[in-house]
Amino acid sequence: MDLPVMPPVRPMLAKSVKGIPDPDRFGGLSFEPKWDGFRCLVFRDGDEVELTSRNTKPLTRYFPELVTAIKEQLPERCVLDGEVFVAVGDRLQFEVLQDRIHPAKSRVEMLAEKTPAGFVAFDLLALGDDSYVDRPFVERRAALEEALAHLGADGPCYLTRITTDTAEAQRWFEHFEGAGLDGVVAKPHSAPYAENARTMLKIKHSRTADVVVAGYREHKNSTPERPLLGSLLLGLHTEEGLQHVGVAASFTDARRAELIEELQPLVCPIEEHPWGHWAEFLTANPDRVPGTQSRWSQGKDLSFTPLRPERVLEVGYEHMEGRRFRHTAQFKRWRTDRDPESCGYEQLEEPVSYDLGEVLSGSAGG
Repeated sequence: MDLPVMPPVRPMLAKSVKGIPDPDRFGGLSFEPKWDGFRCLVFRDGDEVELTSRNTKPLTRYFPELVTAIKEQLPERCVLDGEVFVAVGDRLQFEVLQDRIHPAKSRVEMLAEKTPAGFVAFDLLALGDDSYVDRPFVERRAALEEALAHLGADGPCYLTRITTDTAEAQRWFEHFEGAGLDGVVAKPHSAPYAENARTMLKIKHSRTADVVVAGYREHKNSTPERPLLGSLLLGLHTEEGLQHVGVAASFTDARRAELIEELQPLVCPIEEHPWGHWAEFLTANPDRVPGTQSRWSQGKDLSFTPLRPERVLEVGYEHMEGRRFRHTAQFKRWRTDRDPESCGYEQLEEPVSYDLGEVLSGSAGG
């Protein structure tokens, strides 16, 4: 492989902002949907194709169907920045995508046929013998559109939608979540492709929920002399009982020490805890319950300290993935005024349903 831009390359990143920013403050902005998949750089030189992750790790062996598609659909010599995703029905499914990272070739090949991945391109680093990394985004986008003008709505390779209209960007932010997208990204028109720099802007959904604190894990630096809380295990009530919904973490060391001391009166035997039966599991079940193992956590101590589920916490979260928070929730405040049994899924905001095919095809405008 001999390209103007060669791996390893760390992709350009984004910093979070609240609300759709004013383009005039940045000398012009273009807005794109924020895809919820694996960030991926594609390097193609004829029959040679390499896929690398955000952290420059190889992804090629996990997506053989994309290697074939790239050879058929993308320019013969190019370096593209984009996202690998898996769609089931009319929504992106991140958990199904995670299943593709598997050590067994036979399973990878089976999943490539059963749940094939797609690739959506949103930036151009090189084309033919020319590097584009030092060119402003508007030039890179124009060249990318010309190079991928032949791509249609059938995939599996796509060109992401784009708009300079802030009202349209706001509409995307509100509606595309129903197709499993993660928000909106804004790109300054004059910005070059800055490797590993937070040049772009991201606008993500932010919500709150009242959840039950059902346990905690200790921090990796915790000692018997100075115990530190690592994360809080969170639950929501259903007709079947208390459902594990995610974790809250990211505390200062001082706060970790305060929290673990504050929660000691609630510590209870595992046999008396609603999640006590999970101790029998040896592999992770679909709800990723505490104390279970998976290929993502082998070798880690996933045991937890059970707490009587009597305290309610308000947390911030971005969006749900099935019955769980997609990302780590943010500790907001204790809710001493809330009854734990009143904390259920009905309080969670449901995004407007939206067809992923319309996002990919651009049939809804933009």
